[in-house]
Amino acid sequence: MKNFVFHNPTKLVFGAGTVEQIGQYIKRDGIKKVLLLYGTGSIKKNGVYEKVVRSLYENGIDKVEVSGVKPNPVLSKVYEAIETARRENVEAILAVGGGSVVDSAKTVAAGFYYEGDIWDAFIGKYNVKKALPLYVVLTMSATGTEMNGNAVVTNEKTKEKFYFSSKHVFPVVSIVDPTSQYSLPKEQVVYGAIDAISHVMEYYFDVSGSVLIDRIDESILVTIIETTETILKNPTDYEARANFCLATTLALNGLTGLGTDGGDWSSHELEHAVSALNPHVAHGAGLAVVFPAWLEYVSELVSEKLVRFGKNVLKLRGKITPQRTIRALKDWYKSIGAPTTLKELGFSKSDIEELTLIAAKHAPFGTVRELKTEDIRKIYEIAYE
Repeated sequence: MKNFVFHNPTKLVFGAGTVEQIGQYIKRDGIKKVLLLYGTGSIKKNGVYEKVVRSLYENGIDKVEVSGVKPNPVLSKVYEAIETARRENVEAILAVGGGSVVDSAKTVAAGFYYEGDIWDAFIGKYNVKKALPLYVVLTMSATGTEMNGNAVVTNEKTKEKFYFSSKHVFPVVSIVDPTSQYSLPKEQVVYGAIDAISHVMEYYFDVSGSVLIDRIDESILVTIIETTETILKNPTDYEARANFCLATTLALNGLTGLGTDGGDWSSHELEHAVSALNPHVAHGAGLAVVFPAWLEYVSELVSEKLVRFGKNVLKLRGKITPQRTIRALKDWYKSIGAPTTLKELGFSKSDIEELTLIAAKHAPFGTVRELKTEDIRKIYEIAYE
């Protein structure tokens, strides 16, 4: 186990009926005006919007709204929200939605005080020094962004999907009400599960881990797998939904990587190129394709961990080999309706070169194995079909 310092400043408010509390938490911090940022309207259909607006009103908090954040959030919407926040002189950002909304809100919060182009934070030209306070009402569990300082945004002009991290954009308060996710389409549950599973695996397959954290990781992984299967059959099973929501939050709030070298995030780098080239590809769908391909490419370096993963997470019995584990993971993805090849995502073989060029902008990357341009190309070839 490596030395570490663990500090997470986000207050997590979890459980049924908690959405209505958001106004109280914002009021306690002396904030009187917020930018309410949300997506394309689902929160108005499931009742969350009404609950949030009523809570703000009852606590004397004014709001200005920016809506229309889409999956794989884009920089142009961030610019719009920053401009609105400045013009309206808001004191905080309130994100109501899933990971795309929260990541956009983090970028807006950081961009509010920055005189330059906030894209600079994504390309390493600016370290965030100050941000507006951020509050979150989560409506889709997947990315874990409700309890970390990471944000991913796509620059649609350059087809670059990059991330930045900063202690200044950790949410002050995040509310997670599992009942608000009952109406999510099955596809979103599936891709949310795969995203969270991938977050844990990126730490798990970092061979610098420890016995305790490996066991915590395995517990979270098994919980996500089991509750996903239950939710797909019964979307209103509260215990399954609550355990799913908490597991996805814990997957990327710092816990799963304690004592490691920081994990190997190659699969996220590879997927970001996929959904940057085709923004219609859900992040979880892309990860279902590229993560098993990456595992296959580095299997000799993580063979013991793959066998352990097969036994303790996928519950395989008999002779377990790395290849059998990878096949079993892909089979589970298929069983819940996820794609497992680039071809299924609508890519052609000729797209592999452009995917490689996009991903290679950050190369070399990887800790299990450092990936250079040719390695990246080979992994996409494995992932194709």
